[in-house]
Amino acid sequence: MAATQPQNPTGAKPRTLFDKIWDSHLVVPRQSGPSLIYIDRHLLHEGSFHAFRAMRARKLALRNPSQLFGVADHYVPTRGRSIEQAASPEVAAMITQFDANMDWAGIRHFSMGDPRQGIVHVIGPEQGLTLPGMMMVCTDSHTSTHGALGSIAFGIGQSESVHVMATQTLWQIKPGTFRIRVEGTRAPGVSAKDVALAIIAQIGADGAVGHAIEFAGSVIRGMDVEERLTVCNMAIEAGARSGLVAPDDTTYEYLHGKPHAPAGEQWDTAVAGWRKLPSDDGASFDREAALEAEHILPMVTWGTSLDTALPISGRVPDPESIADAQARTAVEASMRYMGLAPGTPLTDIPIDRIFIGSCTNSRLSDLREAAQVLRGRRARIPGIVVPGSGLVKAQAEALGLHKVFTDAGLEWREAGCSMCAAMNGDIAAPGERVASTTNRNFVGRQGPGVRTHLMSPAMAAAAAVTGHLTDVRTLEAP
Repeated sequence: MAATQPQNPTGAKPRTLFDKIWDSHLVVPRQSGPSLIYIDRHLLHEGSFHAFRAMRARKLALRNPSQLFGVADHYVPTRGRSIEQAASPEVAAMITQFDANMDWAGIRHFSMGDPRQGIVHVIGPEQGLTLPGMMMVCTDSHTSTHGALGSIAFGIGQSESVHVMATQTLWQIKPGTFRIRVEGTRAPGVSAKDVALAIIAQIGADGAVGHAIEFAGSVIRGMDVEERLTVCNMAIEAGARSGLVAPDDTTYEYLHGKPHAPAGEQWDTAVAGWRKLPSDDGASFDREAALEAEHILPMVTWGTSLDTALPISGRVPDPESIADAQARTAVEASMRYMGLAPGTPLTDIPIDRIFIGSCTNSRLSDLREAAQVLRGRRARIPGIVVPGSGLVKAQAEALGLHKVFTDAGLEWREAGCSMCAAMNGDIAAPGERVASTTNRNFVGRQGPGVRTHLMSPAMAAAAAVTGHLTDVRTLEAP
């Protein structure tokens, strides 16, 4: 269990949530350059084979295997659970090697056939592996997701993974703190994904570089944990090192009874410590920004970076109206790749395929959101729906959501990262436009030449039934 820092004595300098967690994990503090910090939880997936190869080559032993956890997610097939369904013999070997690496190291893990298997950033919170006050790492950039439960969580490289496995510590430069408040009341049809895209549209895809974002304000406090997970997942897309939400009663209710969460008297002790974590009144942040929820509409991206997000009522921008030469060149490049003309209404953009899934939007609430739009309707275009874990899949099927998707003409798959990173054979065709609930719209992200438009599950479902980008709020009840 993560250490927690006691509340400051009266008169002490107010501290942020980030500072409290960081300070409680310092092993070797330094005023400049990297400090050595203690790592509570190290999450691994099948792409971590490079780190295990290095561990063996250097004859290193794991410092504390009980604080590591593994799951196969990036490369696993979603059409079934057979290794023969892997995208290639090389991918099949990687999945098999993952199990061998976990067994060699004595690390608890969920193999592809385990009913609890899923995307690492879905199963972490789901299993109670993610807890407030923790310092967490994983060899995946979207590790920021786990900050929704009040932890510092960030992605690391393979060499850093070796260091954590061997020492349970890591050298890191402390980032700055950046509080982003979202105040007011969300309009109907505005999801957590829309909030995240609106934040990035305002501050830019590099707007939080060198910082850890604390998401705050009445809108964030009013979100359930699954919505907070979506927002923190997208923090990395604003250039942030991590994203956090202060733990509160919503957090504790979500975690209570999870398989790896504290229980009994340990639970009471843990919650008492967690309640001291939120930023103190008067705590100073290096940067601050604010958004009014009333101004946030359903969002979509039109280009090849996250800051090309616009309200669905918008139009593709005209490069000639952009004064900055570098920004104008970037917009022109995006338009060429995306095959769009200046001034095109976003609702006129046709869609060839949809994807609902990823560590951003594959939880039960996301599937419910999409099913609400699709129920009683038929999709005009093909698409796949991939739950975030085997447990999410079972819950969705118990509610009949899978039948809503298949009745609409979409494919219902097994858990995994799937088309988000296109590493497992789930890709679109060159030139196709995909309405996607994922977190990245880079060139070729979902396959060579594929054009990705990011949006919420409800908006992706709306695109499925109309065949073009659509404001979900304009669809009549089926």
